[in-house]
Amino acid sequence: MKRRSILTGAAAIGASTLGSPIQADSPQRVIRVAAGQDRFSEHLPLGGGRSIVYWKVSAQDNGGVWSVFEAQWRTKGGPPLHVHRSQDEWFYVIQSEFVVQVGDERFRATPGDSLLAPRQVPHTFAHVGEGAGKMITAFQPAGSMEAFFREQSKITAAPSPEEVQHMFRAHGMEVLGPPLAL
Repeated sequence: MKRRSILTGAAAIGASTLGSPIQADSPQRVIRVAAGQDRFSEHLPLGGGRSIVYWKVSAQDNGGVWSVFEAQWRTKGGPPLHVHRSQDEWFYVIQSEFVVQVGDERFRATPGDSLLAPRQVPHTFAHVGEGAGKMITAFQPAGSMEAFFREQSKITAAPSPEEVQHMFRAHGMEVLGPPLAL
């Protein structure tokens, strides 16, 4: 009897949360983004061209529930240590090697590895492999991450630490330290 009530409860939870359709602002439709392409035909260069971001799933596609991008890293390095107040961030390595720090733990991540950085947990990563690197990153909920990366792509000169902190804060994040030392 107890087992049946647990399974019935789990089924009810699944039906009420996991099984619910995403409520999108726009009509539901298939969104296909081809390899090497961006959802909006943008290719957002970051860090003076160190990496290029290609949006694959936009917050506009699903009512802000989540967003996904592919980043292609041309050189080594990564963002400063930071924290998202309201988003979980998920990383999936496609090509090369990355070091990902979540909280106090550091991981070497190679193709096929994934890591979750829960909201309010400090994290960063760095491309450390030879040649180009490629990683998929997802944010849940999407928040204003797309706007953040669009702003970043317009920067042509190295911003001051104060400017970086201001930009991160404007999008629900806080810079807590420097990028990982290579």
